[in-house]
Amino acid sequence: MTTFVKNIIYKMKTNKIIYWSTTGLLSGLLLMSAWMYIFKNEMISQVFTSFGYPTYLIYPLVVLKIAAVIVLLTQKQNFIKYLAYAGLFFEFILAFFAHIMVKDGEQITAVIAMLLLVSSYIYSSKVFNFKVK
Repeated sequence: MTTFVKNIIYKMKTNKIIYWSTTGLLSGLLLMSAWMYIFKNEMISQVFTSFGYPTYLIYPLVVLKIAAVIVLLTQKQNFIKYLAYAGLFFEFILAFFAHIMVKDGEQITAVIAMLLLVSSYIYSSKVFNFKVK
């Protein structure tokens, strides 16, 4: 094998490792969040109320977070995965600004989630050669 081919193979392996690491961490964060929404519902309801959000949004968010994890981990690349990334992007942006508005200092989780999401999306495009048409 030539050095050029070895470099391409190394780069592909690196991209896959980064993609699966960031996607795995993001999935863990989403599942932990969904778990808290279900099993610590009273505390989450108080947080939602302090944000000015209706508490009936909690369970649909649980379903959507779990669905997003399933889509991110099982779909190589298609439009539904792109929609999952877009939905999570908006969720994390809204969470960030909600925490900023109530000044509770918890916005760092939204920032970490956003960094993981963007990294997963970028490396997903590299690993699976995904282009939105």
